[in-house]
Amino acid sequence: MVVLTIIVAVVAWQRLAPSSGGQPVDGSAFAAGACVTFGPTSGDRGETVFLDAGHGGIDPGAVGSTESGQTIEEADLTLPVELDAMALLRADGFRVVVSRTRSTTVLRLGPGDVSGGELTLQGVHDDVAARARCANLAKASVLVGIYLDASSSPQSEGSLTAYDPDRPFSSESLALAGLLQRDVLAAMNARGWDIPNDGVQSDSGLGSYNGNAAAGGLAALAGEYHHLLLLGPAMRGFFSTPTQMPGAVIEPLYVSDPFEGSIADSPGGQMVIARGIANAIEQFSRGE
Repeated sequence: MVVLTIIVAVVAWQRLAPSSGGQPVDGSAFAAGACVTFGPTSGDRGETVFLDAGHGGIDPGAVGSTESGQTIEEADLTLPVELDAMALLRADGFRVVVSRTRSTTVLRLGPGDVSGGELTLQGVHDDVAARARCANLAKASVLVGIYLDASSSPQSEGSLTAYDPDRPFSSESLALAGLLQRDVLAAMNARGWDIPNDGVQSDSGLGSYNGNAAAGGLAALAGEYHHLLLLGPAMRGFFSTPTQMPGAVIEPLYVSDPFEGSIADSPGGQMVIARGIANAIEQFSRGE
């Protein structure tokens, strides 16, 4: 417990200046503080990992609450997990590229991306596509998306990891997803949290867009895509810059469940999840 407290304190300090030592991959293509690369802090494996903290900026993601009734937003919780995992991986010799270092979209927003203070359907699409472009520009060898789940029922709970079975590197992505699901779940349940195992799943049907598919256009294309944009293949007229490396998206907790939301909102819980993610990436790198 003392060791964990020290680790949490050290990483919490590193969160205060996440851009220290980081370099924008392309300062003209992304929002300020987005798509930033960090070199290793110990050793050098010669490998690059891309970590994506889901949502951000004017996109809060899923909204839930803690056991004390505090409102929490997905985007505020995925970021510290990403930064914690980055610090751990850098200390293990990886170069790490993160989608964002602060509360921002990854996309440099334009007029068509925002309406009424929220992302439009085009803005949501382009913001995720910007994350895929960042990973490709950084020449990452592995991608991990860090998101959280939500449901209309506060009783929904559990951890799942998604991969895309329709990519040339699907077997590697499946292996990565299996490691993430196993290691993150084991790290959480070693604390006695008893998080249910929702398993490794295909990304088919997991993506969602708000919009009327019957109206045609982008909403109709999104309804036909059947993949998570961060993991999926190209589709004519809809998506032209798919990621070019094995990847998986982990949703370790439900923010809509007050117990799991409380874990996701705590620095200790965030560190436990980050440790599981870092362990899984290290094992994947070793071919385990």
